[in-house]
Amino acid sequence: MTLYPKFSKRIEFQKDGKKVIQEQKLLQTTNNLTLNVDRCTGCGICIEACPEEAIKWGPVGAVRRGAVDYAAPVEIDEVKCSYCGVCPVMCPFSALSLAVDGVERYTIIEKEGFPQYDQVSKIDDEKCIKCTLCEDICPRDAIKRDVPLYEGASKEGKERQLAIKSKTEFKVDMEKCTVCGLCGYLCPAITVKKKAFTAETGKAEAVKDPKTGLPWDETKCDACKVCVEVCPEECITVERTMESDKVEGKVEIDNDLCCTCTWCSRTCPTEAITVEKLFDGEIEFFPEKCPSGCSTCVEICPCNAIYLPTPPPAAQLKGKQEAKIAVNKDLCMFCGACVAACPGEDIIVLQRKSIRFKGTETDLFKKIEEKLFTKRTSKVKEDVQPGEVQVKMLGKA
Repeated sequence: MTLYPKFSKRIEFQKDGKKVIQEQKLLQTTNNLTLNVDRCTGCGICIEACPEEAIKWGPVGAVRRGAVDYAAPVEIDEVKCSYCGVCPVMCPFSALSLAVDGVERYTIIEKEGFPQYDQVSKIDDEKCIKCTLCEDICPRDAIKRDVPLYEGASKEGKERQLAIKSKTEFKVDMEKCTVCGLCGYLCPAITVKKKAFTAETGKAEAVKDPKTGLPWDETKCDACKVCVEVCPEECITVERTMESDKVEGKVEIDNDLCCTCTWCSRTCPTEAITVEKLFDGEIEFFPEKCPSGCSTCVEICPCNAIYLPTPPPAAQLKGKQEAKIAVNKDLCMFCGACVAACPGEDIIVLQRKSIRFKGTETDLFKKIEEKLFTKRTSKVKEDVQPGEVQVKMLGKA
């Protein structure tokens, strides 16, 4: 006799990353909770949000640094899990998703009105100049640029497109042209075709174009004017007029990938980007306790907010110990991944103080909020099993 519920767990490698998929099969319904290992930072917010205490930390630092590939930053007990949907809603990195009978669905929001993050990440298209700075600097690949390749650039076999609308006029004075062929030899946009040589005329004659003189393909011309410079008879003219002063295309932020670190908004040259952090709080590093040569927090930080300071000249230290590690608080989103990954103790101290959310605070959300606001620090993992992580809580929020 078949007994329900049934539970299972499997690993799949998909286009968007390694997935751990756990299943709860009921008599008439099947629930699937999926963890995208590549997106998960090991911040532990899902652990503190889980009402069933079904989630625990895995070897965060080792996984995020790529030292091991057999584990995930967090481990979910498929039997203890109630498949309520709280962890996917609370995950700030969209690393978790819940599907009911194959359709992504969160009944906790539909039935109980559970709050959601009020994420503000947007780009003003009027101000955006379509440069590449935000795309280059984003630590989470959350910037989506759909901008034509500029001028002669080519990619994946695509035809060259104009990034800015323009009109090019090309003209050859065929009275002066000697059909030497230099322009066509140097430029793929110009075709110099000669008529069959005959003793009747005793000269070279070109196959003419009634509009331009010589056959010319505007789509291949970038108005470089090499043809003008090389023509020995000075019979070619090229004029280019701009029809637009803005680069065509669209630049957007993928909110599923954006961690609200504010790198893009702080570096945008035209102040076209607005990003509000999901969390606010305080974070402090004690570099004198940090073991030299570790840099785990630097490598796993999803915001690229932690760095190894440039060593100051010895004369400026004046007996002080050189800082081994530091954080740019303006770029930190206070997720807590560094606290979970740090192998030392009392090196990183974090306290979240506010959360951007929309909707009515439920009793469950208030309990989660209290946990998230609790001050915590890194802790030496001495009383946990191998492959597990522990942090030290410093009193109440």
